[in-house]
Amino acid sequence: MQLTLHVNGADHAIDVDDRTSLLDALRDTLGLKGTHAGCEHGVCGTCTVLLNGEPVRSCLMLAAQAEGEVVTTIEGVTPAPGELSVVQDSFVETHGMQCGYCTPGMVLTAHALLRANPAPSRAEIVEAISGNLCRCTGYGQIVEAIELAAQRLARSNTP
Repeated sequence: MQLTLHVNGADHAIDVDDRTSLLDALRDTLGLKGTHAGCEHGVCGTCTVLLNGEPVRSCLMLAAQAEGEVVTTIEGVTPAPGELSVVQDSFVETHGMQCGYCTPGMVLTAHALLRANPAPSRAEIVEAISGNLCRCTGYGQIVEAIELAAQRLARSNTP
């Protein structure tokens, strides 16, 4: 099947099997390897992308379901090539990543949270990331990273 996906600000005409997941279309067809495959059952959150600004599990969606929607992957949150978003930079500074496997999903979840709630409480941050598993138990640093990003975004007046 042929379809057009709007990913990271650009349209991509692709030809995929009608059973192809959004995860596989992103990784295998478009070469966007930042979206990770984990459990492939929608439980771990490593495949999280933003669909119209909301976090979704790309392993549970068919690529065809994303046609006409706005998809953002971890590659799409950087302000420019070679730069990091405020959230990504905060993850680096607070060591909010250990092995890095959960990091793209956590960062995208944080972006969505901070867009909807620029000043979340610690409890709201914990709730927001509760669907994303970190096997390295870096949750403390992840929460700190999101708190730091919220503070920095508030000071910079940047969305």
